Amino acid sequence: MDMNESTEDHGPGGDLAAPAADAAAGDLGEIKGVLEAALLVAGEPVAVGELAKLFEPPLPADTIRRILTDLSHDWAGRKVELVQVASGWRFQGVPAVQMYLARLSPEKPPRYSRAVMETLAIIAYQQPVTRGDIEAIRGVAVSTNVIKTLEDRQWVEAVGHRETPGRPALYATTKAFLDDLGLRSLAELPPLAELDSSHLLEMPDAPTKAAETALALASPLLGSDEAAEPGAARDPGEPPADENQTVH
Repeated sequence: MDMNESTEDHGPGGDLAAPAADAAAGDLGEIKGVLEAALLVAGEPVAVGELAKLFEPPLPADTIRRILTDLSHDWAGRKVELVQVASGWRFQGVPAVQMYLARLSPEKPPRYSRAVMETLAIIAYQQPVTRGDIEAIRGVAVSTNVIKTLEDRQWVEAVGHRETPGRPALYATTKAFLDDLGLRSLAELPPLAELDSSHLLEMPDAPTKAAETALALASPLLGSDEAAEPGAARDPGEPPADENQTVH
């Protein structure tokens, strides 16, 4: 037997390295396929930590993120995209097809009052804030129903209390709010100057939630002519805020 021939076939640099590389590539492909399937059937954002638990033992978070980034590139150019939002990763239709997807929900889109929209805008850009802070900016009293509407929509929540007399609740936006906007963090909120208030009260519902929340942020208090008129932003029957009230 030729020893040189044996070394060529089975040495450290020989053909045995190729099957090992193929096995590694196969494992990576399997992991990517599992992550893809999980996100496609989830129907909502899934956090990296939860995705890591799909495997035993759980994979490192950095590995999951790297594979998800690679997977998002695989879906680039299609009508569905893989994106990262505040709560995790999700598949969603690209903006170009949202008008078609909206027809899957024939229900009449909800309309929110101007008070709700303005309150949401203040909380989003000034958080955390109390009702007193919001009233000082809007110039009118904030109805309990306004805050409840935003809480029921899961766009805002109480995150604590200000250590002043009465310990008023501090309100901030939620991860669901960022998810509906398609954002990963508050740092990605659009500058106030870029917001359009022309469709403030025309709010489309799911599956076009990103557009819904973007419109919700377009508030007259950000500089439109209507906001300059006394009482223009006040809903019918909404009492004016006490000009001498203390802001909490």
